[in-house]
Amino acid sequence: MGPDGKKLLNIVILGFGFMFMFTAFQTCGNIEQTVIKSFNSTEFHGSGYTSMAIIYGVFSASNLMAPSVVTLIGPQVSMFLSGILYSGYIAMFIHPLTWSFYTASVLVGVAAAVLWTAQGNVLAINSTDRSIGRNSGIFWSLLQFSLFFGNLYIYCAWHGHVHITDKDRRTVFISLTVISLVGCFLFFLIRKPDPESSSGSEATESLLQTESGDGSTDRISVTKEMLLLSASIGYTGLELTFYSGVYGTCIGAMTRFGSDAKSLIGISGICIGLGEIIGGGVFGMLNKKNRFGRNPVVLLGLITHFVAFFLIFLNIASDAPLAPEGGTDLEAFITPSYQRKQSLQTPHFQKVQQITWSLLVSVGLYWSLLGLYWSLLVFTGTGTVSSPQLAWSVISHQHVKSKTQRCRAACEWQ
Repeated sequence: MGPDGKKLLNIVILGFGFMFMFTAFQTCGNIEQTVIKSFNSTEFHGSGYTSMAIIYGVFSASNLMAPSVVTLIGPQVSMFLSGILYSGYIAMFIHPLTWSFYTASVLVGVAAAVLWTAQGNVLAINSTDRSIGRNSGIFWSLLQFSLFFGNLYIYCAWHGHVHITDKDRRTVFISLTVISLVGCFLFFLIRKPDPESSSGSEATESLLQTESGDGSTDRISVTKEMLLLSASIGYTGLELTFYSGVYGTCIGAMTRFGSDAKSLIGISGICIGLGEIIGGGVFGMLNKKNRFGRNPVVLLGLITHFVAFFLIFLNIASDAPLAPEGGTDLEAFITPSYQRKQSLQTPHFQKVQQITWSLLVSVGLYWSLLGLYWSLLVFTGTGTVSSPQLAWSVISHQHVKSKTQRCRAACEWQ
């Protein structure tokens, strides 16, 4: 196998490793609050929303030291050890204890920062300027399938279950732990690129050392472009937390959906995964073929989100995120029309900001400061504010780029 073929194989293995790991972890995040509410124990007092706040808060802070860790022990070992911590978090649900739950949340926050830094390092080492777009597309395509497979399993396992028993919980989380461990060990199949590509490896390692030691993050964070982008990055953090941990819990708490409510969490996750795959492809093509630039694509994505928020507003009761184990009996504005036994048949700074906003919405939901409807209003307002800021950021960047090109042309003419 030639050097290019070996690099491509490494990218495919990387994608499958992440697909297995996040099939387990994202499924775990989607169902954990529902599982916790069903857990029959007076000794456990954990909350999935508090766990998310801890994970994303530690994730945000740990991004500052992650490049140093990856440089010290290497990307392959970094991904493996991070994957082991992810697997430990999932395995904790087999027999959950309050102290182990929150300790695992802290460890996963650290592991996430190291994992994604190492992933970027491996992707860069095995790519060139011409192949980076293709390799990134392959990796993200494989990763997006994680939501599909994991939630399909949840739908099949929980179909018709009104209450999640201890046996159901153990069966699901033992399976998810094994799936996550398979992804961890796949990282050992990634082979080191041939020596002729060592210059790219050295450049990437140098970049990691620079990022971890010269304060460039602080300088970038106060530039006008990054300040303009802050609202947009924050909005993606709010959205990430909502669809990855809150929305599924809301669906499972709706007693109006009948005995299929818990299994509909899986259907929701499948639809989110399919939406990410289709949306990524469609918006990617629009971005390439659209002569008006990125702004119409951003606006179309924002409108799509607003439509989704409105549909959630119509279908989900306001107290669903904080409903007890028995669910909520409150009616939404629309009730199921087809029923069967009352059931329906159906870079580092950007990451720091995104995760920080995820932390804020997790804490807000936990302390009951935000109900579902107020949360949707906050999402709509933040999206409305962030969209023009993103547009002005792009326009400003294009203006500076155009001015620079004109200056270069004038200098060359002289």
